[in-house]
Parts: sequence; structure tokens; C-alpha cells
Amino acid sequence: MAITSRDQLIAALANSRHVLFDKASISNAVAGRFYSLWRATGQPGQGAIPAATAVCDRTLLGAFNLQPFASPATNYLAWVDVATSLATATLEIHDRLCHQGGLVGNLATLQTTNLPLTLAGVSAERIGAEDFSQLQWWLEWYADTGSTAVTATVTVVCDDDSTQTVAVPLVATSRASGLYQVLPPPGKNGIKAVNGVQLSATTGTAGSFGVTCTRYRAGFFTVVANKAEMYDWAALGLPEIAPDACLSLIQLCSATTTGTSKGVARFVAG
Repeated sequence: MAITSRDQLIAALANSRHVLFDKASISNAVAGRFYSLWRATGQPGQGAIPAATAVCDRTLLGAFNLQPFASPATNYLAWVDVATSLATATLEIHDRLCHQGGLVGNLATLQTTNLPLTLAGVSAERIGAEDFSQLQWWLEWYADTGSTAVTATVTVVCDDDSTQTVAVPLVATSRASGLYQVLPPPGKNGIKAVNGVQLSATTGTAGSFGVTCTRYRAGFFTVVANKAEMYDWAALGLPEIAPDACLSLIQLCSATTTGTSKGVARFVAG
């Protein structure tokens, strides 16, 4: 059942389920870049570095500890209270759909370890639009690679089933928890799979990275350090949350660390 009126929403908020988050800071960040808080310690716990291709769900360590309302109820994210240690910070809640690891920074040949990464096993409810335009694909760093800046050529399968390549510039010494977005090629709506990654040269250090696919659910920000900000259903867009969603935080960094992030997310059902 869907929430279709303000009265229903008010009643649902009175019976909301709360999920707390309290994430430690990640160092060696760069302002203006995205960082995954999947590996940040705190609450929820530190997510594992993936090896083989895997579909993610709410039972994974690292996911929000959400106990969804039972079917046929529709689950929604309706409220967030958040505070960060940075004067300004932008946070996003994503549904982490699938991921893999095992890629390295000291190979200049095509890497297909634990690839392709596809959406097999991910429900249509979590994927969203049929053209895959609501999905975001990332190269996610788990251990620092070397000091040589290179370009990653990512082989992707697009919404029209064509195979294309996307060039992703990588900075020197890419740090753990850093994210590089793999955007759809020109003229394509979305990406449905990643088949391989090839670096233009070795970075000099193996490190460790992988491919991750997420779906954005909501975003919010703080403007004063250690002061709570409140975001209601209207500001968040009242996104539907799949019962098996693997919710986690991504941050657009504004400093040389991600700072600490803590708060509570309130979920309701219709």
C-alpha cells in the first residue's frame, strides 16, 4: 500500500522505525570528490572488502540495520536528523545493489577478475527505471594505489545492450574509500553491467579496488560543525525503500577528511 495523503503520512511517522548511524572519519580525502563510508568504522559496522561478484542486501555488515515493515506495506525513508564534525558536509543514502573487488593498480592489461558485474539477482524494485538511468556505477578504492596518475578505460554494457568504453581519469595516489563515477557514454541512458577495466599504465602500487553499483535514494547536508540538521519527507522526496535494500552512506567531501557523521533515519510504511 502506498502513502497517498498527508494524514496517512502523519500517522505513519507516529509509528516510524529508527536506524542510527555514527561513522568515523576517513583521512586522506580530497575536497570535491566522492567517498564511500562503507569501510568507515562505527555504526553500521565496517563493511567487508568484496572479492567475488555479489548482490548486496540489508543483511550485509555495513548496511543500515533496517527491519522493514512486512509486505504488503510499502517502506519509505521519511526523516533524517544528521550532524557532522565538518562545517559543511554533503551526505547521500544509496542502496548498494552489487559489488566486486580484486582489481589492482599495477597492471596495464585488461582486468576481468571477478567481472563482469551485472544486475543478475537484483530485483526490479531496487533497480528502478527500466533504462537503468537511476543507477550509479563506481570504481571504489579499498587500498591506496600508486603515485602515477592514469586513465581507467571501463568496458560497459549500456541500456540498449551495446558495449561501450568509458574513460575515467584517476589521480595520483588514489586513496582507500575514494570513488570514481563511471558515467553513461554520450547518447546512452544508463549502464547495466561492467565487463572489464584497463589502466593506461601501472600506478606503481597494486593497492586494491573494485566496481560498485548503487541507486541514490536521498541526500542532505550540514552547514555548521556539530549542529544537527533536520530533513523531513518533503526535503528527502519520500523515496520508497525496498525491503532488502542495502542502505549505506556516500559523501561528497569538502575537506581533507570526511569528518564524523552521526544521526538517525526514520522509516515509515504505507
